[in-house]
Amino acid sequence: MKKLILSILFACMNISLWAANPYDNPDTLFVSRDGSCEFRSIAEAVEVCRAFMDYHKVIFVKKGVYKEKLVIPSWLTHIEICGEDRDNTIITWDDHANIKIAKVGVVPTADNPDPRQTMGTFRTYTVKVDGNYITLKNITIENAAPRKGQAVALHSEGDHLVVINCRILGNQDTIYTGMAGTRLYFRDCYIEGTTDFIFGPSTAWFERCTIKSKINSFVTAASTPKDVKYGYIFNRCKLIAAPEAQKVFLGRPWRPYAYTLFMNCELGGHIVPQGWQNWGNKANEQTARYLEYNNTGEGAKTQERAPWSRQLTKKEAAKITPAEVFRMENNWLPE
Repeated sequence: MKKLILSILFACMNISLWAANPYDNPDTLFVSRDGSCEFRSIAEAVEVCRAFMDYHKVIFVKKGVYKEKLVIPSWLTHIEICGEDRDNTIITWDDHANIKIAKVGVVPTADNPDPRQTMGTFRTYTVKVDGNYITLKNITIENAAPRKGQAVALHSEGDHLVVINCRILGNQDTIYTGMAGTRLYFRDCYIEGTTDFIFGPSTAWFERCTIKSKINSFVTAASTPKDVKYGYIFNRCKLIAAPEAQKVFLGRPWRPYAYTLFMNCELGGHIVPQGWQNWGNKANEQTARYLEYNNTGEGAKTQERAPWSRQLTKKEAAKITPAEVFRMENNWLPE
């Protein structure tokens, strides 16, 4: 009997705590670094959101610099992080791949006085999105690390990610689309970097984005799996460059079946006539899926394009739409 009473009491306490959660609703949460809002960091606001929400929850972030290494965990859905001002609402961190970090349980010895390991690419993110149906809007995501190795600004592993009117800033490996089969949509974004600064296995559509190369290198490094029909699609985008970047490739295959398409884009004169590179492996020329259609600008000339890339026909290009590429089971894209 005593055990039964205790069980009932604990159950009532849990119900009471759950019911008393003031954030279990679709109301907007507000964040400000100056302390004028309930939350001073974005991470604090993310922490109070209920797992697997079936309603849309906005976290509105006021202007300011938020030095955070932010993770949107896999159990959070339907969250929108919206900045007050794209250029002045900034999430920033500065990890890079060659930073030394301690190995758990390993201590220095006379033979090995520094047992630390390098951080590696995939821990360097400023923002990591593991949840599904997440929206990032009107905000800057920056990896401010010096050019000492790979340094990811945005790392995604969730499905149905939408990024609208954001600046994504970094050097090598700025955006990592890290999970095969996931779908990402970028619109009206500014993205900059040095080498392979858009890379990974996901299916991602970039609409009306400005893509800036900062050095002579490569824009994309897709690793699309063989059994995935579409990888990276850039539509109506503009490719620009810093003055020192005069020889830039559209992409190279991180994995053999990389898929990348540029269509209806404006390609600056920094894009080399060859367009594409095989990553030093001629066998990739037999498998990589590198495509273009109806591009303009000095870098769009096709006479000297890599012969293993292909220009789509008008009929082929007309079939490539977000609905087709994303296999849309519901209307998750913004209007």
